[in-house]
Amino acid sequence: MKLGLQFLLLIFSLTVFGQKGTVDTTQVVIPNRYNSVEAQTKPYVIMISADGFRYDYAKKYNAGNLLKFSDQGIQAKAMIPSYPSITFPNHWSLITGLYPSHHGLIDNYFYDYKRNEAYAMSDRKNAEDGSWYGGIPLWGLAEKQGMVSASLMWVGSASEAGGKRPSYYYPYHEKFTPSEKVDKVINWLKLPMDKRPHFISLYFPEVDGSGHHFGPDSKETEEAVHLVDKAIGELVQKVNDLGLKNVNFIFVSDHGMIKVDGGNPLEIPEILLNKDKFDIYNSQTLLRVYVKNPAEVQNIYKELKTSKTDEYEVYLTRKFPKYLHFRTKDDQYNRIGQILLVPKAPKVFLPKGKTTSVGKHGYNPKLVPEMKATFFAWGPEFKNKFTIGEFENINVYPLVAEILGLKIDQPIDGKLKVLKKTLKQNN
Repeated sequence: MKLGLQFLLLIFSLTVFGQKGTVDTTQVVIPNRYNSVEAQTKPYVIMISADGFRYDYAKKYNAGNLLKFSDQGIQAKAMIPSYPSITFPNHWSLITGLYPSHHGLIDNYFYDYKRNEAYAMSDRKNAEDGSWYGGIPLWGLAEKQGMVSASLMWVGSASEAGGKRPSYYYPYHEKFTPSEKVDKVINWLKLPMDKRPHFISLYFPEVDGSGHHFGPDSKETEEAVHLVDKAIGELVQKVNDLGLKNVNFIFVSDHGMIKVDGGNPLEIPEILLNKDKFDIYNSQTLLRVYVKNPAEVQNIYKELKTSKTDEYEVYLTRKFPKYLHFRTKDDQYNRIGQILLVPKAPKVFLPKGKTTSVGKHGYNPKLVPEMKATFFAWGPEFKNKFTIGEFENINVYPLVAEILGLKIDQPIDGKLKVLKKTLKQNN
């Protein structure tokens, strides 16, 4: 990758993804964790996320390794992100099998009125506080059932969410190159059988950074796709060199990317700027409104509805489209707000005088195909040369649990039947 691109991605990642405070690159190892005798006989799953890797990027940018491996195994036409199609909610949906409204991470930034406290993805204290996160992540499910796990930078993996951290993990940072991350995974797989993780989650931010800063059709995004693709090739080759049996790979992304109309943004309605009456949470592709006096919700909704343009929609949260699972009825943590303003792509909401990035995500993936994510899988447990249609990302969780022989003992939204057909044992 060019030095200029590396520098810009670094600046962008520190702005958007970096955690506050001193960067800690030291691995954390939880002592006295061992695989049970039964767990040592189970397959391995390496679950890889490339943030912002749109459903069509592999073919669009000729990601040779990913195309080859997925052609040998499983290709999905696309994977549908949960709404809103942004990073933290969807990484947590992938790893818990729950919709954002059910696991609580309804945005990258939100306020919890019961706790009287704000959550921000860029705040390390928040990110490592498991009390913010609902559901049982896959590493927690594994650890509770006697199977060692490891994670490299996945959302929530440095927290005690669900009661168990991975046996091996790192506080979030972006100091490691993709190749260095590959070597960390290989080192885990070289551990003795009783300490070797059978579930590994791995995160790459580079494609998302390029997509935001330069747009989805840029040369820089193409280079970032190739950077991640090269790392995947290195990972598979080095895993093969270890001679381990039954190592399976699942490659996913959290969402896609679209070039937005940042030069002609939507103005936030003047009425909502009254801080005595409203709290507003603007992710630019979704504007959430909390009305401080509940008795005023209906009148405010009517006023917003009357004054809106045809470039965005206004919804009462309780009447939001049911299929998005983002209604008041779904909101188990009361974090969404009572009114939603939803811009029509490629429009975004911006405060006066503010600018935005070239590329964005967060829109409804059913209406904006550029939001769709990627799903590829290959390994001994998967069928060969098998293509599946689009499916929701909550269904990855029960698939991984099935491969690893883990019992799901809590309610989830995902269904095994959706992806069970991808496994060889289900001909």
